[in-house]
Amino acid sequence: MSAIAEILLSHGYRVSGSDISDSKLLHKLKEHGAEIFIGHREENIQNPDLIVYSAAIKHYNPERVRAKALNIPEVDRAEMLGQIMKKYDKAIAVAGSHGKTTTTSLLSLLMEYGGLDPTILVGGDLEDIGGNIKIGKSNHFITEACEYVESFLRFFPFIAIILNIDEDHLDYYRDIEHIKDAFRRFVALVPKEGFLVACNDDPQVREIYSSADCNIVTYGIKTPADFIAQDISFDKEGHPNFKVLYQGEVFGDFRLNIPGLHNVYNALASITTSHLLGLEAETIAKNIHRYQGIHRRFDILGEVKGAKIVDDYAHHPAEIKATLEAAKQHPHRKIWAIFQPHTYSRTKALLKDFSTAFNAADHTIITDIYAARELDNGEINSKKLVELMDPSLEALYIPEFEKIVDYIYDRLEPGDLVLTMGAGDVYKIGEALLNKN
Repeated sequence: MSAIAEILLSHGYRVSGSDISDSKLLHKLKEHGAEIFIGHREENIQNPDLIVYSAAIKHYNPERVRAKALNIPEVDRAEMLGQIMKKYDKAIAVAGSHGKTTTTSLLSLLMEYGGLDPTILVGGDLEDIGGNIKIGKSNHFITEACEYVESFLRFFPFIAIILNIDEDHLDYYRDIEHIKDAFRRFVALVPKEGFLVACNDDPQVREIYSSADCNIVTYGIKTPADFIAQDISFDKEGHPNFKVLYQGEVFGDFRLNIPGLHNVYNALASITTSHLLGLEAETIAKNIHRYQGIHRRFDILGEVKGAKIVDDYAHHPAEIKATLEAAKQHPHRKIWAIFQPHTYSRTKALLKDFSTAFNAADHTIITDIYAARELDNGEINSKKLVELMDPSLEALYIPEFEKIVDYIYDRLEPGDLVLTMGAGDVYKIGEALLNKN
């Protein structure tokens, strides 16, 4: 929402808005001319021409109730973002169940360092652009395309990237077939002269692009594709080095500054798209190493008692496994995995998958479920997850953050790696551990 406000301000629109608490993002908006209210109240609505609301803001919100009484038109965030995208000839939408933020930020910087001057909207804090938004002067625009409640179907991409398709957001989708149908309709939004960049290693992605009526460019590691990563190795910090072939010929050698095999896939999507945008292999290879990652994606926060504290946004079983595999490549004595499940519906729907997602950790602690947009109906809790896990993993359920901090701190040894994971506020555990220094 703040990024959309920034874009509208840059185009000369008057913008006001409200949030439940103050933040650096709000200070930045104020500096750029926005009128900001803390708290949601009907008097905040001062007869604007349009109301833009996020998915978290329900119809009974006092400001939306006031807007309706005044007959002020409303659009949701996805609709507004789609209308902004229509203003750009080369709009890029990065979709997939996992890896959207990393791929969007990585590709954004390749475009920026490659001289394309894009407008960037990313779902995380990217140090290179000083936040989550950068206003460019070219006809290039890049953003994440989230499939939740089919938001991405309101977009207008010239290039669509599909990283993977997995079961998620099952509070909205019925099943994987329902999810795939949404991705098919997303692909149908790409014009005939546009491009679909697709991961050929993902069978669900292969299935949905077969009916695409646009140019298709594929990438992968395990299956034949236009762009293929080979000779993958990892340095002592777990950072990948690999060679890329393009249609059977050597395209270039690449070195990443972010860990894990999953990031080779994210990099391949970015390399493939950069090539479509006209960037040379040498330019891509030179700049891809400059990418240092994004906030809450294997984010190394510091050390306490000689142990490294790392935070990650992983909140789906596939993401947890990928993050733990990256942690195994990183220097460590023991891996401590601290997980905060995100939403009751996801925990319930994927309970069995969650129960086997932590096998690569030496110690696992599960805290209470972060409710986010949901109410607790009593059907699921973190205890049930721990009870389902293999007893040999010695997983523990500890609901209170303070008790988790004390438990870990007393047992930490030099060389340990403490990994907090989840889309809620689990990062506070890592911060609290560091404050014990």
